[in-house]
Amino acid sequence: MRISIIVNPAAGNAAQAARLRDLSAGRAGVELLETEGPGHGRELARAAVEAGADLVVAAGGDGTINEIVQGLGPYRDRARLALLPLGTGNDLARTLGVPLDPAEAFALLDEDHVEAQTRKLDLVHVESAGQTRYCLNVAAGGFSGQVDEALTDDMKATWGPLAYLRSAMKVLPDLTGYQTTIAWDDQEFERVEALNVIVANGRTCAGGMRVASRASMEDGLLDVVIVRYASLLDLAAVAARLLAGTYLSSDEVMHRRASRVRIAAKPGMWFNVDGELLSNAPISFSVEPRAIRVLVGPGYSAEGEAG
Repeated sequence: MRISIIVNPAAGNAAQAARLRDLSAGRAGVELLETEGPGHGRELARAAVEAGADLVVAAGGDGTINEIVQGLGPYRDRARLALLPLGTGNDLARTLGVPLDPAEAFALLDEDHVEAQTRKLDLVHVESAGQTRYCLNVAAGGFSGQVDEALTDDMKATWGPLAYLRSAMKVLPDLTGYQTTIAWDDQEFERVEALNVIVANGRTCAGGMRVASRASMEDGLLDVVIVRYASLLDLAAVAARLLAGTYLSSDEVMHRRASRVRIAAKPGMWFNVDGELLSNAPISFSVEPRAIRVLVGPGYSAEGEAG
């Protein structure tokens, strides 16, 4: 089995990077490739598959994984995907049950484990403003998009996992009022009161927040979670329930499933896709069921929490 590990040297810390190099050097058939800037992970993933890699490993944060999924997507029938978490959020790794310790995650790259623990997961196609992207975990718009717009690399470096909370506090006083319409599957557009919109394949974002705890990555459906406009006091209660993992049952939250979702808003609602800001133009999401082969960890469960 040929393994290409694509590592973002800016993710994690020096000790993790050195440990990863040591582990890779001791394995036959393993090559370690380092990204050199934004977008390079996509190019390296494509080149790795064309060179015959059987397993492409994303070593970095959710942004690195996003890039590699873009490169691997067109070749998803030729190679599998695995994760070595090195980022701030590591949200996809949490849903997949992959250990957050990079050395423990590396141990899962044993060929027998790869054969036994590969699952076919849904892949989301995203279209907006003439762009087409793949999404494997979560897209978020509205308040989440404003948070992502305010989130800087310096904030991540200084605050670590608390960077998302720090960014949320920064934008809270200036929440945008949206006029939002959503079309479910092949239905007509309908008006929805939406402060925040989550379109989920996975279950967590923003460093472990369980924004779609009932989602399954193998059911061919998107879990769409909408937080409605409410008073600051009620929104604070929703936030508290989010931290507790119970906000889907809140009166201010709507949860619905569909295989295709189209969203438009005035003013334009910024969406991030797997943690990367994409567009504030009308956007559509559609599921390609069980389309990409991904190595999961021992803590993986195909089923989300019961509703």
